[in-house]
Amino acid sequence: MKFKTLARVSMIVGACTLGLANAQAAEVEGPKVTWNFSTWGKARAFTVGPEWIAQQLSEKTGGNFTMKIHYGEALSKARENLDGIKIGAFQAAQFCNFYHPGKNPAWMVLTMPFLPIGDLEVSMHVREKLMQSPEFKADMDNWNAMPYFSALLPQYEFLGRGPAPKTLAGWKGMRVRAGGGVGTAMEKLGATLTTVPATDVYTGMERGTMDAASFPYTYSHAAYKIHEISNWFTANMSPGTSECAAVLNKDAYAKLPEQYKKLLMDLKPEAYKVQIKAYHDIDEKNLPMFKAKLEEIVYTDAQLEEFRKLGGKPVWDQWVAENKDKFDAQGLLDLIFAEAKAAKK
Repeated sequence: MKFKTLARVSMIVGACTLGLANAQAAEVEGPKVTWNFSTWGKARAFTVGPEWIAQQLSEKTGGNFTMKIHYGEALSKARENLDGIKIGAFQAAQFCNFYHPGKNPAWMVLTMPFLPIGDLEVSMHVREKLMQSPEFKADMDNWNAMPYFSALLPQYEFLGRGPAPKTLAGWKGMRVRAGGGVGTAMEKLGATLTTVPATDVYTGMERGTMDAASFPYTYSHAAYKIHEISNWFTANMSPGTSECAAVLNKDAYAKLPEQYKKLLMDLKPEAYKVQIKAYHDIDEKNLPMFKAKLEEIVYTDAQLEEFRKLGGKPVWDQWVAENKDKFDAQGLLDLIFAEAKAAKK
């Protein structure tokens, strides 16, 4: 009997001690809040930033503010995450601009080829400035969303199977996965485009419905196992990138206590550092693997210059002309170049 009583006392004391520890651990006091975050695929370099933010939210609030990340399109299809945000099906989500150009027309500026954002630190600065622009905010207003955190996608390269395009002419007739302005640039080389979510690329290449796929290099190719069904890769094409960002439901954000809003924003600078490191770390693993298993294609300076002349400014001009009456398309392009220059000083 005495043993049972002592055991109960021990349990109570332990519970009180744990509760006290949790209370002491809370740097930011506040109510219980649970958010759901919708994304696709598995945990990978792409998701490291949001994962770190979710971890910090829980730790700094003593477990009171939690954000659960749902992978594998568990909450929504990748192309429908903005729709889910709009109706409040979840509080946060990632989306990629070229999955649905009509939903985010201004954001498509970040798919333009050969923008000066190859350096990830410069890219972070430019993307943050764009997310603060009236044009980017207006696009998200249509979905009751607010821009929050860029995935800072690295420059794209191609992995493919079949004859390797060792010259620019080699791309003619190839069926490639590329979206937005990068896709338009590839069309200038004679490629035929297909735009499918990342999760569908492996199947398409395996079945032979596409010959090559552009992805953020190198993390995404490996994350979706494209290297397993490829026999070559481009090492220095760097035609451009795109934008995949985390957005928040505006109503959910508005309901947060001010200290939670501040915490969300205060976490961003360090989260970007964590995100950049994740890309560098995975490159150190993937590059040797690619070089060991696949044929590496390195284009000459003359070939790259020719590609830029075909698929650079002409694609920018085309995009500006198509959108000049909808929003300040030229202003967004000018902002990218001005902010990239400022970030490099």
